[in-house]
Amino acid sequence: METESAVLILPLWLRAAKTRVVTDLSSKRRRLACKCRGVWLAATRRCALAIGLLICCAATAQEFELDTNALRQFIGSAEQWAEENLDEDVLSALRETEREQVEQFLRGLELRLRGSNALELAELRNAAKSVLPLLEAHEESEPYAAWLRARLDYLEVAEELRRSTPAPTLPPPKLVPGKPPKPEPAVSTSAGRKAWQQQLARRPWPKAADEMVPKLKPVFERERVPAELVWLAEVESSFNPRARSPVGAAGMFQLMPATAKRFGLRRWPRDQRYQPEPSARAAAQYLRQLHAQFRDWPLAVAAYNAGEGTVQRLLDRHKARSFERIAPHLPAETQMFVPKVEATLRQREGVALAKLRAKGA
Repeated sequence: METESAVLILPLWLRAAKTRVVTDLSSKRRRLACKCRGVWLAATRRCALAIGLLICCAATAQEFELDTNALRQFIGSAEQWAEENLDEDVLSALRETEREQVEQFLRGLELRLRGSNALELAELRNAAKSVLPLLEAHEESEPYAAWLRARLDYLEVAEELRRSTPAPTLPPPKLVPGKPPKPEPAVSTSAGRKAWQQQLARRPWPKAADEMVPKLKPVFERERVPAELVWLAEVESSFNPRARSPVGAAGMFQLMPATAKRFGLRRWPRDQRYQPEPSARAAAQYLRQLHAQFRDWPLAVAAYNAGEGTVQRLLDRHKARSFERIAPHLPAETQMFVPKVEATLRQREGVALAKLRAKGA
């Protein structure tokens, strides 16, 4: 009887709580409204869990998670991508016109990141400079801002490469019915490495690295992974643990929900992807597994970004064994990611990615 009474009372409490929140919303600013709504949603989730416990439901909830490769296969339009990925709560603090501007930019950026022509990223340089202040102006959207700040140099390097790449002198190849078009000529890996070295030579040591690098290197060493790879956190998030991507990757090491679960991170009641040491441990374990599969650090880092399935399929399809051979066929983001990691390691540690060795190996 006590359980049945509790189950009956909880919905009444929920309606009363919702009424109080709605009343408060009418007298406060929009930003406070977003926070109140977040409190209401959190309370609803907790109460739903309490009801489940009271009626002794033994079934374990299934967690639905995004898979990057599935996302890239099945999303057929930019509108659908926005509906399935952009977090309503994150962007709710923006005015309607600002929100439309941000959503349009993020859709365009994601389409170019998963395309094969890295030079097209340069088209969004000016738009990014307009969108970033909008995201930085609100606490709710700051995680997106942290993610975008770490990728602004993708757009800058793309512009430098576009300027230095000669225009094609030959007409485009004719399309053959039944056959996919050949990818546009990609920037050579040597040109990409040079551009990233020049870009990072002007960059100071990140402030957060003073605290995080000494703290996280031992985590990588305990996982038998080269400690220098801790600098992936600069590439992914500039060592900002709050960073969050529009497709759901989170934390310093930008772990997707499925990856976090795979390596034992909890996402409730507190998402461990936002905690430096647990997320570093999961990232190191993932890197160790990828290196065991590919036996090559550039390929392992490419798989960290694009997924091991994507990298393996390209290696098999092109009968290749190196990053350079498959680079033109990888997503534009990965074409930028790997040479940026290489340049970061040279700048911060004076080591080459391809020659990394774990301590004691």
